[in-house]
Amino acid sequence: MADQIVQMTVNGRLEQYRIPQHMTLLRFLREMLALTGTKNGCEAGECGACTVLLNGEPVNSCLVLAVECDGATVETVEGLTERGALAALQQTFMEENAIQCGFCTPGMLISAYALLQRSPHPSDQEIKEALVGNLCRCTGYERIVKAVRQAAQA
Repeated sequence: MADQIVQMTVNGRLEQYRIPQHMTLLRFLREMLALTGTKNGCEAGECGACTVLLNGEPVNSCLVLAVECDGATVETVEGLTERGALAALQQTFMEENAIQCGFCTPGMLISAYALLQRSPHPSDQEIKEALVGNLCRCTGYERIVKAVRQAAQA
């Protein structure tokens, strides 16, 4: 399979690389750009640990080929943090003990951030629906929902 030149904006920075056509966005972010906040969980789109924003929408980066992102905008948890966009959300996650092992946290933060962008004052049901694709084995979700609710009120 031939390599392809791909150009995309990642966390506000234009990136251009020659990559294999079969490389996932997840592998591109982690291996080519060293953005390791995006976690490699299941590689099947089941856990949400690899969630990023692709043109403003949350996606499982393990299911998207990097070549499909040519010309796109991608935001990872690192990019949101650099701009300070997650400060309140991160703070509420810490205050509510919504973080334990931390593996799911980047995906949870991205999904919650996307929700708050489209619905600044979501109901608990909306929060649960927005996080349905993100699995957590440590917290039991109630603390995560509470943290997102608190961030919306901040």
